Amino acid sequence: MSGILASLAVAVGVGVLAGPGATAADNPFERGPAPSESSIEASRGSYQVSTRNVSSLVTGFGGGTIHYPTTRADGTFGAVVVSPGYTGTESSISWLGPRLSSQGFVVLTMATNSVYDQPDSRATQLQAALDYLTSSSSGVADRVDAGRLALMGHSMGGGGTLRAVEENPAIKAAIPMTPWHTDKTWGQVSTPTLIFGAEYDTIAPHGTHAELFYGSLPSGLDKAYLELNGASHFAPNTNDTTIAKYSIAWLKRFVDDDTRYTQFLCPGPSFLDLDVEKYSATCPF
Repeated sequence: MSGILASLAVAVGVGVLAGPGATAADNPFERGPAPSESSIEASRGSYQVSTRNVSSLVTGFGGGTIHYPTTRADGTFGAVVVSPGYTGTESSISWLGPRLSSQGFVVLTMATNSVYDQPDSRATQLQAALDYLTSSSSGVADRVDAGRLALMGHSMGGGGTLRAVEENPAIKAAIPMTPWHTDKTWGQVSTPTLIFGAEYDTIAPHGTHAELFYGSLPSGLDKAYLELNGASHFAPNTNDTTIAKYSIAWLKRFVDDDTRYTQFLCPGPSFLDLDVEKYSATCPF
């Protein structure tokens, strides 16, 4: 293990709120009960989730599936679009849909127009998918807070995520997963960004992609880099608790402005976390 920050010194308490309907008076965007290690590592959160199919004939991207909390008691939710990587289909990132949505987000796991689309094309499609989610055509626009949007993507979808937030700084959070792009410098990005790298990535080696991208982000930006121990480029294509845990914390912190989740990001993983090879972040958030 290398580069692990010191473990959190304060014990994490399990919240006493009983269900997803409770929110804090000083933050109207908080959704769900107070978090714990077990709650963000769980395969499902506190919300029941339904889905809607998006036709492949939709304009701007290749269709997909919308996952959304069924309750209307909590008002609107932040929304996330997730792109697959080169040659990948929606199925390669579909596990993130119910896992993230059950924590209190509307999530679109998308397909691209072509599995061979390059990162900048995927950036355009990611933005089109966000626009679709907030339009009446989606059937869920009344469940989405159009001011609290985020992007995630694997491989070329991760590179597309970086390009999309560079072009649209209004996006609240970005999570590129083992990202690939020919552009190595991202100094114009102003969106809080969590990048996942993989120790044994031979397609987008972390030293020339994920870790390099992280280092090129502005020093004053809220950003983090997590390298998955012993993992390959394709780690984001299967249900992965480490990816889910820190993605949930990042989205909660920067889409929902929920500081209850800062404890999982700053200082970050313990040296006892054998799934994490390296972690860096510009704490405090």
